[in-house]
Amino acid sequence: MRRCRVCGSAIEPFMSFGPMPLANGFLRAEEFASEAFFDLEVAFCERCAMVQLTEPVPPELMFHEQYPFYTSGSTLMTAHFHRLAAEVAQSLAREPDAFVVEIGSNDGTLLQAFSSGGTRHLGVDPSRNVAEAARAKGVETLCRFFDEQAAREIVLEYGQADAIIACNCFCHVGDLHALAAGIRALLKPGGLLVFEDPYLGDIVRLTSYDQIYDEHAYYFSAGSVSAWLSPYGLEVIDAQPQAVHGGSMRYTVARKGVHPARAGVAALRAEESRMALQAPHTYSLFRRRIEQSREALRDLLTRLHQQGKRVAGYGATSKSTTILNYCGITPELIEYITDTTPLKQGKFSPGAHIPVRSPAAFHFDFPDCALLFAWNHAEEIGAKETAFRSAGGKWIRYVPRVTIE
Repeated sequence: MRRCRVCGSAIEPFMSFGPMPLANGFLRAEEFASEAFFDLEVAFCERCAMVQLTEPVPPELMFHEQYPFYTSGSTLMTAHFHRLAAEVAQSLAREPDAFVVEIGSNDGTLLQAFSSGGTRHLGVDPSRNVAEAARAKGVETLCRFFDEQAAREIVLEYGQADAIIACNCFCHVGDLHALAAGIRALLKPGGLLVFEDPYLGDIVRLTSYDQIYDEHAYYFSAGSVSAWLSPYGLEVIDAQPQAVHGGSMRYTVARKGVHPARAGVAALRAEESRMALQAPHTYSLFRRRIEQSREALRDLLTRLHQQGKRVAGYGATSKSTTILNYCGITPELIEYITDTTPLKQGKFSPGAHIPVRSPAAFHFDFPDCALLFAWNHAEEIGAKETAFRSAGGKWIRYVPRVTIE
């Protein structure tokens, strides 16, 4: 019997995507035979409302010395993180010798604002290549996984944190209890935790099922976050929707009773009740929409192939791995995927084994259509790829529905 990793209740998957490779496991042809797969199943816990993968992948397989994602690769996300850093810095203006810790700090894009301003800071990230990139920018970084032991070691060397920040990180952490215990140990009595992750309500509303992959072990709502953190003496005091990553939520957390809750928390809980995010039937309906989306996308790509149209993928994202493998999309339907990340170029997509090429290949000979895997950056990409549209190119989208335009 499967058990919820937050409250221990019995759970059953409401959706299975079948065997799935590592979402960021881009590989060379000689590595095809040794590629690892796991069962991608997602379940809803009726007791604590946490949506979660039933088979978490060992973290060291996902986060390592060649992690192929750098936060600074997106100008949109860089600007977003700079704004967040400015807000946190403003809240710390009255704190003498403030200390800021970012969990999952990647290449230091966010903490760079604190580093350049002389604020005491520390990034914590388990992937060596991005940690080294952060250090090269002057961002002090500890290369390891964050847990209670790491927190206690940080406190011994630096003291407790006035602010802890995490962006698109907590959903990656398999052991939420170790994470919460670490936060409790590291946070000052009056300190604040600010974290952002993809929001369950947006995933359900938009049928953005490509957000479900190995690195995303959990899919948070206000209700499930409260159920997770409450036993550790922590509570959500604010919740602010964010447009990034196709719909995220920024939660502000403090020790219970220290700071008053703001109106955004009650408003979000009311909206989650209206959406019935705590009801099992919501996820049965979600599964049906996922299945319908898969059929619509396969039908469209098959029709374009029969018409002799060339289709390329745009953005070798983690999300694309779920779409390609669940929908059974092969190199016959998508010629290649273009991506700006050097670590991915010249390799093949996980599972589907579609070649990944540089933007130069895309610009040299535009395809007829581009399947937009990086749909959450559509505005930024559209502004950059005006020549593709001028040449008659069409974008294929699958969120919130399958379209070609």
